[in-house]
Amino acid sequence: MHCEDCGNKLILKFCENEGLVPYCETCEKFVFPPFKTAVSMAVVDRKQEKFLIAKHTNGQYLLLAGYVKKGESAEKTIAREIREETGLSAVKYRYMSSRYHEPRNVLMLGFVVMVSEGEIRLNTDEIEEAGWYSYEEALEKISHDSTAEFFLKSAAAELKRSKL
Repeated sequence: MHCEDCGNKLILKFCENEGLVPYCETCEKFVFPPFKTAVSMAVVDRKQEKFLIAKHTNGQYLLLAGYVKKGESAEKTIAREIREETGLSAVKYRYMSSRYHEPRNVLMLGFVVMVSEGEIRLNTDEIEEAGWYSYEEALEKISHDSTAEFFLKSAAAELKRSKL
């Protein structure tokens, strides 16, 4: 690992209340490793009975998701990603929880999102197909032991407690 400012190799140094942390001897500062932030969206219809599950170009059935761009809020990302990937509009949303997704070094922020009615217009660069499924059907379709499955289960539990 190297310093983002000067490019020198980092060493591990003890930081009080943090333990061993990468440190730049040239800049004389601790360098906490950055990671990306993304939203994962359990998209529901207006009746909140069906979930939108998408087959992504990697062949996996997952929830809609997207990276938060620099200067963008998670809420803006929700609206942008849903519109870009499906042509639908976010009407209401509620934050559920977060989860670190190690394979991509990303902090995923989980939301349940109600969308407007309308025809799904897929962005085929990212999604091969998408459809509305009951919770049980969605659970069958979605990639098992995935972050998407975790957020789908969280969304179903959240909707049982209270509707959006």
